[in-house]
Amino acid sequence: MALSINIRGALFMSLSMAGFTFNDSIVKLLTDDLNVAQVMFLRGVVATLLIFLLARHRRALRPLRVLIDPWVGLRLIGEVGGTLTFLIGLSHIPLANASAILQALPLAVTMGAALFLSEPVGWRRWGAILAGFAGVLIIVRPGLEGFSPYALMIVGTVIFAAVRDIATRKINQAIPSLFLSTVTAAAVAVAGLALVWPMGGWRPVTAVDFGFISLAACLVLVGYQFIIMSMREGEISFIAPFRYTSFIWALLLGMVVFGEYPDAFMITGGVIVIGSGLYTLYRERIRSKAKPATRAAPRHSP
Repeated sequence: MALSINIRGALFMSLSMAGFTFNDSIVKLLTDDLNVAQVMFLRGVVATLLIFLLARHRRALRPLRVLIDPWVGLRLIGEVGGTLTFLIGLSHIPLANASAILQALPLAVTMGAALFLSEPVGWRRWGAILAGFAGVLIIVRPGLEGFSPYALMIVGTVIFAAVRDIATRKINQAIPSLFLSTVTAAAVAVAGLALVWPMGGWRPVTAVDFGFISLAACLVLVGYQFIIMSMREGEISFIAPFRYTSFIWALLLGMVVFGEYPDAFMITGGVIVIGSGLYTLYRERIRSKAKPATRAAPRHSP
């Protein structure tokens, strides 16, 4: 029974990553014709509507005053900054390269939690974090032929997303996730609208473009829903590694849709980043198992 629950959770996680990666592919296609901020705005509007309807259906809406919290503001900054930097970077570099760099996000969150939330991180996980960032440098290849400054935008995405995830840990647990997601999607849409003209102005949107934008928003919602469902099934330590299936999806879609074939730098760096992340998950699992044993150990008199 436990195995079947874990397998279901792993399937949900894989479907979530597929939803996010297919969304990325659609957005990359759209940025050939539309302003990046325009895509950010239109997708944000559709996503806000969809998430709002879902939140209302699940009675997750709350008065806006509950959002008067600096951690909520920091989360919004992280989400908006991460979305903007990702869309700019994605429009100029291969999909698989962007995905490989994004795999460093769990490492960045672990490092941020250690530095700013005082969560204990041992030398082994610090070593994995440093190795993972070395893998990112191999993908970015600064100073070498093939270097793209737009790859640094995806590094910025990792930083913004880590800020978002760390801030989320500090937000009052009484605020429903769906309500936070609704407000976040709206903030992304507003930021996109504000940046449309500074980033080149409004371009004509065809019915096909809007259809793809709506599909991308639906895929984002699918991704969020399945990742929540995956976290409610089985053991997180078994399920979490399946988030790296997004890299496989990115490789396949990059080759099939965009004709982008990975080079040795990207493959080597991606393997190092993913390997470091998997090792960090393994160490976290060992640590979580050791905690109950420590609590249960009998206390001896001096």
